[in-house]
Amino acid sequence: MGDKQKLQLLDLVAQYRTIKPEVDAAIEKVVSSGGFILGKTVEEFEAGVAKYVGVRHAIGVNSGTDALYLALKAAGVRAGDEVITTPFTFIATAEVITWIPATPVFVDICPDTLNIDPARIEAAITPRTRAIMPVHIYGQAADMDEIMAIAKKHNLAVIEDCAQSLGATYRGRQTGSIGAIAGLSFFPSKNLGAYGDGGMILTDDDAMDRDCRVLRQHGSDKKYHHVKIGVNSRLDALQAAVLAVKLKYLDQWNKARQEMAAYYNQRFAGVGDIRVPEVRGYNGAIYHQYTLRTSQRDAMVEHLGKAGVPHAVHYPIPLHLQPAFESLGKKQGSFPVAEDAASRVFSLPIYPEISKDQQDQVVDGIAGFFK
Repeated sequence: MGDKQKLQLLDLVAQYRTIKPEVDAAIEKVVSSGGFILGKTVEEFEAGVAKYVGVRHAIGVNSGTDALYLALKAAGVRAGDEVITTPFTFIATAEVITWIPATPVFVDICPDTLNIDPARIEAAITPRTRAIMPVHIYGQAADMDEIMAIAKKHNLAVIEDCAQSLGATYRGRQTGSIGAIAGLSFFPSKNLGAYGDGGMILTDDDAMDRDCRVLRQHGSDKKYHHVKIGVNSRLDALQAAVLAVKLKYLDQWNKARQEMAAYYNQRFAGVGDIRVPEVRGYNGAIYHQYTLRTSQRDAMVEHLGKAGVPHAVHYPIPLHLQPAFESLGKKQGSFPVAEDAASRVFSLPIYPEISKDQQDQVVDGIAGFFK
């Protein structure tokens, strides 16, 4: 897009312009058909995502949050159980555990990738532990081999939170195809984003697939016949139609993000105390966020605000320090790596349509702070 356009953290309109005829036609087709809830459009999109990730089943739901909630239920997590997860993530990851109602048990993160640290998981397992929920933060896979080995040893389900990682790979495998079940988010800002809320569950397990399909539709296996207490969580056909158009471009867009991240990395070499994202050699990261760290984050964010450089902080308060999780009894110092990351991270504009000139503006704004 033209460099004269206002620099934004994410420009969804720029993306729409590149695929406008296809998106408009897809929406028009659904509106003309009169079929808005589930149906053929959703089924085709589900099949497309299942094929892309390499799993047998994909179940479209209302949001990434619902995807994780229903995944927990399908994985057999029940009231009173515990689920091990990371404190360095969006609140939805842990929030859904409490809906069961089960208890989130936090484990600190790796200082390089900021993903859950497998070396700390076993110490957190108790007789009540039922599952592990790793989050592939910012679009880089967690250490799934180690996590799967621990899960197997202790007979735990692994539920992958892939809200930020559709298209990211771990040792050549797609995230979402490694654990027992996974949740995706199609929130508009995601690499594959809807024009509203949307989510999806992925699994190879036939029983979990059946469970999720029943649960998303008021616990119904056929019309007016309810075998479980379910919820109302269905991906609508308009969102599926838009997402199906976008899915064809996902690899191309993710590749563009990787190239932009590489350019940023190069430009930030030697700039102040900036620490660029660290990606393990066996991971294919998709840079849902391009997140830097500095010891002067709060002053940096203030500077960028004045300089007109778009930015965001993902995430300023780790979950164990959120008032909503006060009852878990964790304090400052409970998870020092996550707390340190939360005090240093800030994210910059990264999306397929951003130009090098626009990236240079961002880099110059940050370099200016250290001068």
